[in-house]
Amino acid sequence: MRFFVYLIVFFSFFDLFSQLPIMSPFAQSLGATPFLIGLAVGMYSFSNTIGNIISGFLTDRKGPFIILMIGLFASGLSLFLYSFAEGPFSLLGVRFVHGFMEGLIVPAAFTFLANRAEESKRGRSVAISGAFVGLAAILGPAYSGIIATKTTTPFIMAVNGGIMLVLAFLAFFVLRSFTYVRKHSSGSASRFKVKFLFQHPGMVRAFAGAFFLMFSQGVLALVLPLKIESLGFDTKTTGLLLSTFGVVAILIFLLPINRIFDRVRPIVTLAFGISLMGFSMLLLSQVEELNFLYIAMAIYGVGFAFLFPSINSLLIDSSSAEFRGKAYGYFYAFFSIGVVAGSFVIGALNLDYQEAFILTGMILLVVALYTLLGMRKKTSIDKSSKLV
Repeated sequence: MRFFVYLIVFFSFFDLFSQLPIMSPFAQSLGATPFLIGLAVGMYSFSNTIGNIISGFLTDRKGPFIILMIGLFASGLSLFLYSFAEGPFSLLGVRFVHGFMEGLIVPAAFTFLANRAEESKRGRSVAISGAFVGLAAILGPAYSGIIATKTTTPFIMAVNGGIMLVLAFLAFFVLRSFTYVRKHSSGSASRFKVKFLFQHPGMVRAFAGAFFLMFSQGVLALVLPLKIESLGFDTKTTGLLLSTFGVVAILIFLLPINRIFDRVRPIVTLAFGISLMGFSMLLLSQVEELNFLYIAMAIYGVGFAFLFPSINSLLIDSSSAEFRGKAYGYFYAFFSIGVVAGSFVIGALNLDYQEAFILTGMILLVVALYTLLGMRKKTSIDKSSKLV
């Protein structure tokens, strides 16, 4: 069962990452202006954020199984709509529907995993899920980039849609026995308010970690290709550098070192991971030799590998099962917002690649310091702390 949910996580992120190399050219081929191209790319993240939040509320109310089924089926159908996009404005509509429907899947999937993870192994469990995300980040862009040279973007999206529909069909048989039983022993659900999530220090740090992880990803996606081009290398080098961080992260996720996430407090590994990411950004701002660029991206990969399981573990520790869906909904909403914010801030400030890396590195180091402040003891959102 767990492996099947990991597959759902993989293909959800695979669909996301496979869009990266092809969506801008596709929008341009439909006659979109530079502004509309940017809007088409960003529309997915915008509606995905809405879908994440709604998924969280529905998951707590109806259970993760039914929301996974709806998300997989609806997302699969929405991917076939790209064949009907005849201009930039119809593409915007398709992107909104696709992003929203896809947003229903991930919070429900991670809630499903979290609610069935043994407390002593929850760190290792989220590390394994992180490996599937990292694998999708490597394979998705490569797949679409290669296939796009021989076919069309609507065909690629239709293949992704077919995979989603197959997963929906299989999920009905594989996951339906894991029924969701609502707890009626207390009136906690009726008294729960979203503001409680943002008042808990552990939850706030998990949200901040999610946001700034993807903030740095947005900066990398925007700035790293510019630096590589200025140094006289081609786009292949950029792809290899990005793959380096992904491979390093996956190794840490899967090797026995992943046991550290069950033995060390997540707030500590979170601070360590985001510090490494900040250091790698500062290193990227200064080095120009290719070997050092690979070292910087390897360091970034180690930081990513420590950060992703840590923020997931922190969220699990800071929430109870009754409200974990809402927590994951907002958690992945911050993911979606972060990647857009990273590229937007750097673009709005009109920074060159050196200034962009320095600013991002300093921000990540400040966030690392913030995560350690006021966390002298382990806390969790339990019934007594959040419903009084």
